[in-house]
Parts: sequence; C-alpha cells; structure tokens
Amino acid sequence: MKPYLKFGALAVLGLAGMATMTIDHNRYFEISKNIEIFTNLYKEINTSYVDDLDPARLMRTGVDAMLESLDPYTNYISETEIESFRYITDGKYNGIGAQIRKIGKDITITESFDNSPAQKAGLKVGDVLVKIDGQETKGRSSDDVMNILKGFPGTEVDLVVKRPGESKPQKITMIRDEVVVPNVPYTGTIANDIGYFALTTFTRDAGRNVARALEDLKSENPNLKGVVFDLRGNGGGLLTEAVNVSNVFIPKGELVVTTKGKVIDWDRSFKTLNKPVDTEIPLVVLIDKNSASASEIVSGVLQDLDRGVLVGQRSFGKGLVQNTRDVGYNSKVKLTTAKYYIPSGRCIQGVEYEDGRPKDIPDSERAGFKTRSGRKVFDGGGVAPDVKLKPAKDEQVVASLEDQFVIFDYATDFVLRNSTLPEPKDFTFGEFDQFVQYVRKNNFEYETKTQKELQELREKAEKEGVLNQLAADLDDVEQKILDAKTKDLQNNQAEITNLLEKEIVKRFYYHRGKIEVGLKNDPEIKEAISLLNDPAKYRSLLGGK
Repeated sequence: MKPYLKFGALAVLGLAGMATMTIDHNRYFEISKNIEIFTNLYKEINTSYVDDLDPARLMRTGVDAMLESLDPYTNYISETEIESFRYITDGKYNGIGAQIRKIGKDITITESFDNSPAQKAGLKVGDVLVKIDGQETKGRSSDDVMNILKGFPGTEVDLVVKRPGESKPQKITMIRDEVVVPNVPYTGTIANDIGYFALTTFTRDAGRNVARALEDLKSENPNLKGVVFDLRGNGGGLLTEAVNVSNVFIPKGELVVTTKGKVIDWDRSFKTLNKPVDTEIPLVVLIDKNSASASEIVSGVLQDLDRGVLVGQRSFGKGLVQNTRDVGYNSKVKLTTAKYYIPSGRCIQGVEYEDGRPKDIPDSERAGFKTRSGRKVFDGGGVAPDVKLKPAKDEQVVASLEDQFVIFDYATDFVLRNSTLPEPKDFTFGEFDQFVQYVRKNNFEYETKTQKELQELREKAEKEGVLNQLAADLDDVEQKILDAKTKDLQNNQAEITNLLEKEIVKRFYYHRGKIEVGLKNDPEIKEAISLLNDPAKYRSLLGGK
C-alpha cells in the first residue's frame, strides 16, 4: 500500500502542478492577446479615424478608464504631473506658490503661500489669470493652467492679471522657485496650559515636525497639562510618516500597522523605532470625515492603545496602501497593493460607498475589536471618535455659500475696502448684516434636501394621477420651506462668520493666520479644552466607562 500511496500523492502533486502551469499559461496568453488587440485598435483609430486625434490624449483616456475600474486610488501619473506628485509626497514643488480654481469661467488665485514667488511678486487672492506666457487661460482647466505655472527654479513666468477693483489688467513677472509648504503650519496655546498643533499632510518629515511642535510646547509651557492634535481635513500621505507621527506619543517597539496584500512576500509590519517625546501627557485628537489614510492610522493607533481621546466625526474610511511603479518616460502608476491593519486587528476601509464616499455603517453591522484596555472599537468604514460631535458645515445653506464662492467673493470685496487687518487673534468680523444684504443683492439661491424631496413627491403624485388633489397641500408646504429659508442665514450666523473670518484673515496672514483665527470659535476646540480640563472624564473615556 505504501508505494501506491506515494505514487498516488506524486500523481496528485504532478496534476496540481500541471493545472497551475495551465492556468498561468492561459492567463499570460490572455494578457498577451489583449495587449496585441489594444495596440492594433489604437493604431487603427489613429490611422483611419475621420478627424485628427491627439494620440497622447487618446491613450490617456484609455489608461484612465482602465484604472477607474479598479479603485479611486490607483492612478496614472504622467510626466507633466510629477510635480504635483512630488508635492503630495515631499510637501514641496517647483512653481510660483499659489493655488488656483476655476470660478465661473475664470482661473482665479484662491490662496498664496507666505514667502513664495507669488507673494513676493504681489499676486493676490482673487486675482484672475488672463494670460500665462502669452497663452490665454480661457477655456482651460485649472489643472492645465497649474501645469503651465510649474517649472524649473530660476525660470521666468509672465502673467496678465485682472485684479478686482481695477479696470485695466496688469502684467506681473515672477521667478519660479522651489515652494515648500509646511505640514505643521501652526503651534501655540489655546487656553491656560493647553497646547495645540495641526498636521495638514503626511509629507516627508511629518513625524519630526510633530515631535518638534510638542517639544516646543513643553519647553515654552512648563505646566502644560494637555495637547490638542488636529488631523481634521488631513487626507494622509506617506505610511512611514504615519509610523513616525505615532512614535511621538507611544513607546519604541510598539506595533503601529500591518500591511497585507496579494503578494505575501510584500506583507510588512511597522513598529516604532525611536524614543517618544511624551507617552503620558493627556492628548485629544480631532478628526472629521476628511481625515483619511495616514490620518486614520495615527488616530486609530492612538485609540487602539488608549493613548488619546478622539473628538469629532467618523473619519473617511481609507484602509488601502498605495505604492508607485515607474512605467517609463518619467511617468509612474500609483496602485493599491495592500490593506492595512492597526494594533487591534481592524481594517478601517469602507465597505459601502454612496456618491463616491464611504457610507456610514452602523456599529451593529461592523465587526468588533478591543483596544488595549478592553474598549470596543469597530472596523469597516473609518475610525469612530470617542466623543462624537455634529459637523458645523452640515447645514445646506453654509455648504452652498462655499460651493458658490459667495464667502470667497465677499472676502475679496472686504479686502478692497480694508487695506490692513488686526492680528488674527484680535480680528472679529462685525458686518454680518452687510453680508446678508450682499447675499440678497447677488440673488443667492440654493435647494434644500426638503425641497428636493418635495419635488420628488410632486413627480410621484403626477405619475399616480393624484397631483391635483394634493397640489394645495404641497404648495403650502413649499411656502413654509421658503419662509424657513429666509431665516437660514441668521440661524447659521456663527458658522458663516467663522468661515468669513478665516477667508479674510487668509488674505493677510496666509494659512497660519487662517488656523489661528479659526481656533477662537471652533466648537470642537472648545470640547477638547473642556475635556482636558476634566481629568476624571478624560480617564473615564479612555477606560471605556
């Protein structure tokens, strides 16, 4: 029997090996066949299509469509986009140091960085770019214009700018340079013996800069009793920097994150490697729906190890790891290679999406895990804060004022009337009634969720043939909605004022000033201060009581 069993086992192994070889052969044949079909198709279209085509644009359309079928984070990075990629990873790029957006039909400066070529040349927020090196911006996208503005340090760029309040366009010449955008733009105290710093992106040296911010706070405030660490709006960045930032608050040798993907040999575990700055000081971490990826690693790790209390809203829900591969001609592909898991064992990748964003799934439908002290936490859809607060911008009127650039335009008008401004901590916006008049004068309109639902109800009633019977009641409801909308500006005065103050201060004191003025009226900052001033509540939250 033994020889037979041995022969049978060998036969089975041989058959399995042959099956694997057949599967691999079939797979490689399919890849080769489809590449050949695609190449022939591409050549035929370029040769025979009735209109002239841009071969590069045609290929880019095909590449983007292919990658779009995978996930939102797998992207092709062309040679012209390398500078943008460098900014995401390094926090610096070669250009003029300004952000632009298309507002209406105009390419408009929406922010400039302190000590940048744009700032030195006198370019202002609100300026409309008419021409760049003789090329019209009309009809171009903001990405196209930004690619033109970027270039080697020391090279000139000539702009024709239309400035609000001035009748004639003016010419501005500036010298491109390397632009460095600090990832920790503000550090300071926000209350008696309570420190604050914000991290905006996990670019290179994020861990070192966070460590320096905490060390400076401790040095300048010997009685420091707590720190607020702001990760709101931070979309992530480098995985290694997430480990380094975590290491500022937790001991050397702690497991931070494990990555697991298709290729087992690429699976890795990342532990802290350095001596921490402080493992004991009370810590509140602010997160929101735009805190993603590396932000979720750090906030999730601090929660899993019971090192700090999370305050705000559930984070975005991106538990995927991307790596880049060179694909020739100074271009790259950034592709998802793994999922990451934090110390409790959970992966916070969203499992359901709605309108392109991870859907908020109830805890009852998610798998449960335990923090080091035994608190229950959940996977599948972001990191849930320990203290959940309603987001300030949930109101439709506030979102619409931002989306339609009403707040931006009013700030531009304000700057035209005010050539100077007090320091951010001393500035208070005091002309809300004037802003309301400005909004009404410019025929601001928006549709509430209730109005949308009412319109859907009208359409259903018409289909079912009962609209005539319901018309009077529906009209009465619509009028009540319109009456309520007239009070929306007043009802949201605090949040609108906060946004106006930040937009105005940004024009004079740049990003640092925007953060500083926003701290004054921030409800999440107030909650964090209250929590750090109540040690018993703080300990209770970390203990899960």
